[in-house]
Amino acid sequence: MAEFKYEVIETYGSLSESSKGWKKEIKLISWNQKEAKYDIREWSPDGEKMGKGVTLSKEEVVNLRKLLDGLDLD
Repeated sequence: MAEFKYEVIETYGSLSESSKGWKKEIKLISWNQKEAKYDIREWSPDGEKMGKGVTLSKEEVVNLRKLLDGLDLD
């Protein structure tokens, strides 16, 4: 398995927490020293392990926000 590097630039907050303490968080992360992107995934309580997630460009986050703003959640 290829080694990868990441740097957490900023943590914006937590969406949820599992019974085992893993938190689904939104962060700005630079993967393999590339331009930082927005990232949503679960992180272990100590922050050392991560689950599968989704990484979004700024444009994709803007589009997601527009889509979410249009939802009728009531």
